[in-house]
Amino acid sequence: MRKILLTGFEPFLNYKINPTMEVVQKLNGRVMNDWIVESFVLPVDFHESEKKILEKVQQIQPEIVVSLGLAAGRYKVTPERIAINIKDGAKDNRGFAPLDQAIDVNGPDGYFSTLPIRKITNHLQELGFPADISNSAGTYLCNNIMYSVLHYVQNEKLNCKAGFIHIPASHELAIQHGNIPGWSISDLTKAIEASLDVITLEG
Repeated sequence: MRKILLTGFEPFLNYKINPTMEVVQKLNGRVMNDWIVESFVLPVDFHESEKKILEKVQQIQPEIVVSLGLAAGRYKVTPERIAINIKDGAKDNRGFAPLDQAIDVNGPDGYFSTLPIRKITNHLQELGFPADISNSAGTYLCNNIMYSVLHYVQNEKLNCKAGFIHIPASHELAIQHGNIPGWSISDLTKAIEASLDVITLEG
C-alpha cells in the first residue's frame, strides 16, 4: 500500500495536552483509497523535530506527508499555503528560543504547500466543518517542519506531496484555558480524515 506520513506534536508551552497528538494516534493504521496512514508524534524541539521527521520520511518513503499543528484561538481547520525560511519564537521544550534565524541559510525564502489545499477546504466546508486556507504558518515549530519537509522533498526530487494543517483546540484544552474555541476530538479527527480522503483521491 502507498503510505501517508501523518505527524502531530507533543504538548508545549502552557498547553498540557495537544489535540494533534490525539488525532494522529486515532488515525494511525487507517486505510483509505489504497493508502495507509502511518502516524508519528514529534517533539517540540526545533532541532530534534526536523531531524526525526526527515528520518521518518527516509525510513518509510511516503508519497504524502501531512503535518498537524495546534492553532489555539482559531476556530477553523486551516491548511497552510506557505512556509517561510525563518525560525523565531518562544522557547521550545528544550528551552531553545531562536531569533531571526534562517531554517536553511542556503534555502529559498519559502515553499508553497503541494497539497490540494483549496479542494480540502471546499470539501470540509461541504461537510459542515469550518475551514479556510491560512496564509501564515507562523515562525514557530509548525512553519519549521513544513519548510524542512518541503525543502527536503525538493532537494531529493522525491515523488511526495507535503504540507501542513493547523487545527483548533480541543474542548478539554478550551476548558483549561478559557476564551478560545474548542472542537471535540471526534470532530477534529473526522475533519483530518476527510482532508486525507481528498489528498489520497488526488494521488
